[in-house]
Amino acid sequence: MSAGSTDGSSAAELPEPKPARGRRRRPKPPATSYNRIPSSSTVELPPGHAAQVFPLPTSTGFVGEAFSMDSLEFMRWAAKRYDSDRFVLVVLLTLMGSQEPGGLVDTTHGRVAEYLEYSRPHITRVFHVLEADGAIRSVRRGLYQLNPAASLRGGLKAPQKGKRAAVAGKGERVEQLDLLREIMEDPDAPDAFKAMAQPGASLEPRKLKEGTTS
Repeated sequence: MSAGSTDGSSAAELPEPKPARGRRRRPKPPATSYNRIPSSSTVELPPGHAAQVFPLPTSTGFVGEAFSMDSLEFMRWAAKRYDSDRFVLVVLLTLMGSQEPGGLVDTTHGRVAEYLEYSRPHITRVFHVLEADGAIRSVRRGLYQLNPAASLRGGLKAPQKGKRAAVAGKGERVEQLDLLREIMEDPDAPDAFKAMAQPGASLEPRKLKEGTTS
């Protein structure tokens, strides 16, 4: 008598069991600015030494590979200071949105006037107001700089002509504190620009007449 199954089939003819169901591994996302691991992420330290890691004051990896860092106190101050002359705010916001890394704005009064569809004398007047208040300064003809204590675009500055980039194919990283120190040491920087850039600067309301403020 055979030891096979009663239905005539043998054990060898039974279907193979299906593998146990488990969670399928999701594929790794492609490398981006947020999850890219540098090729060399290990630093050897001498015996008896330790290190701490801090984020850089300005960083890339955001929209447009740069971001704007604006002083909340400056924005509150500007909203109140220019409340009776709100066109100054329009031009100020335009400049803040047009800056390159380091707060530099490559423009002229005429180009700003054309963009906002206002007359050039209107724009020139506003530039004089912002320069007198220390919010911007003229670096040279056609190039302005927003005060980095008030508004700063981070990122990488394009390397200057005749200088090698710090990283192959990239420019120099913008550091806010370095820019502020450069301003305080620059003999050509206007006093109002230095006053706003100095540590602990207090923003004063505009004086209209003797004994009145706005």
